[in-house]
Amino acid sequence: MPSRRWVLTGLAGAAALAGGATWNAFATDIARARANVRGLSSVFQSRFGAMEYAVAGQGPPTLAIHGTGGGFDQGLAIGRRLAATGRLIIAPSRFGYLRSDNPHDPSPANQADAFVDLLDELEIEKASAIGVSAGALSALEFAIRHPSRCNALVALVPATYVPNRPAPQPSAMGRAIMELALKSDLLFWIGVKTAPSAMIRTLLATDPSLLREASLSEQARATEILEGILPVSARARGLLNDAAQAGAPASMAIASIAAPTLAISCEDDAFGTAAAARHIAAAAPDARLVVYPSGGHVWIGHDTELFAEIDAFLPRA
Repeated sequence: MPSRRWVLTGLAGAAALAGGATWNAFATDIARARANVRGLSSVFQSRFGAMEYAVAGQGPPTLAIHGTGGGFDQGLAIGRRLAATGRLIIAPSRFGYLRSDNPHDPSPANQADAFVDLLDELEIEKASAIGVSAGALSALEFAIRHPSRCNALVALVPATYVPNRPAPQPSAMGRAIMELALKSDLLFWIGVKTAPSAMIRTLLATDPSLLREASLSEQARATEILEGILPVSARARGLLNDAAQAGAPASMAIASIAAPTLAISCEDDAFGTAAAARHIAAAAPDARLVVYPSGGHVWIGHDTELFAEIDAFLPRA
C-alpha cells in the first residue's frame, strides 16, 4: 500500500524533526486546544454516566449534536449563527468525547435517551435537534424514540443508512491518515501542518480546491473544524465509536418520525451523505430536502444560506 507507506514515512520524518522550534509550536497549539475546551462546559450524571454539555444564547431550545471528531465545542460552533438569531443552543459531548463517559453500549439509541436526561436536567420539555454527520444517527433516534420531546429535526450531512448501498470506504491514503494521524495529538498536528490538503480531503471529505477558491471566512471555518479535532487524545473513544456506528449505519424507523424534518447535504460530499439525506427526506412523513451541488462534507460556500434555511425551518416556540 504505497499511500500508507508515504503517509507513514512523511509523518515519521516530521515527527523526528519535532524538536526545538517545531516542538515549541506544537506545545503552544496543543495547550491552546486544551484551553479551548476547559471551563466552558458543565457535567451532569445521566443514566449512562457523566455527560458534558454547554449552552449558549436564549430562546427556543435546540440540541446541536456534533459530528465525528467533535464535542460540545463543535456543537457550539454549529449553533453559533442560530444563537445569534435568538435561540438557546444546547451542545452535548456525545459518548466518549471530552468529558462524557463511554458506556458499555454507546449506541445512537442510548445516546438519544441521554439527550432526554440532559433536557430533564435543564428542565426543558421539548427541543429541536440538529444532528451533523455521525451526530445525525443519535438525532434521528431522538426523534424516533422520543416524539413528545422533539419539536423539529435537522439532519445535516447525515452519515446514516442508505438502502442497498454499502457505506463509503476511505481510500488507502485515507485509511493511513486515520490509522496514524488520529493516534496521537502530535501526529495529528503534524498532519495538519504538513499535509493540510490530504487531511481536508480525508477527514472533512471535501475537495481542497473548493477551499482554495472560497472566501477567507469559509477558509477560516474549515481550518477551525480541522484544528478543532485537537486534542485528539480527549476524543479518541468517541472517534472509535463513530467509526463503528457510522462506518456501518443500521436502518432506522424513519417513517415513524412525527417531527417536521429537514435533510441537507452537498452532492459532492465524499462521505456520500447526499444519498442519505434523500433517503431521510423520502422516508420521513413531513420532510424537506436541500442538496447543494458542491461544498463537500463541510458545505463550503454555503454556511450563511444553509443556516438561514435552518433558522427559517425551526419553530420559534
